[in-house]
Amino acid sequence: RETAGKDLSKNRKAGMIPAVLYGHGLDPKMYWVNVIEFGKIYRAAGESTLFTLSSGKGAGVNVLLHDMQLDPITNHVSHVDFYQVRMDEELETDIVLEFIGEAPAVRELGGVFVKTLETVEVKCLPKDLPHSIVVDISTLVTFDDQIKVSDLALGAGVVALTEADTVLALVEAPRSEADMA
Repeated sequence: RETAGKDLSKNRKAGMIPAVLYGHGLDPKMYWVNVIEFGKIYRAAGESTLFTLSSGKGAGVNVLLHDMQLDPITNHVSHVDFYQVRMDEELETDIVLEFIGEAPAVRELGGVFVKTLETVEVKCLPKDLPHSIVVDISTLVTFDDQIKVSDLALGAGVVALTEADTVLALVEAPRSEADMA
């Protein structure tokens, strides 16, 4: 993109999204990104996976999706910010928690599963960055059991920045008719 704000609606109708690439010690660069190609990459990579952005001229650069703006009426992507990372510098980002399994306290005791966080902040080198963190909730056998950040199995080189004693998931006892009243 040559200039900001020019031909936005015309290019968006043609299937292009305005984008900005920036990074540590880099001057911001403006691009147009194909909406179909971006959709494929976003579905596969999400917001916490490193991927290569190439402009067709020169080598591609390693980037993370930093921000994405949606049109409030159509819910289509209206703007994207990419952050170019240095592979030798640690970065801090939020990683999505993926809850798997079934809690025995829900199945057998009729409790209600409660997740308190959707993401956990981590620090690591870009090559060690996980796509998501898997949390197995089958360890929640009673209403007193909790899964905390300290219980997570993080990959090598990944350090959680969220407090270790922060509760991620638990099962609450069902409410009685007297409690509801």
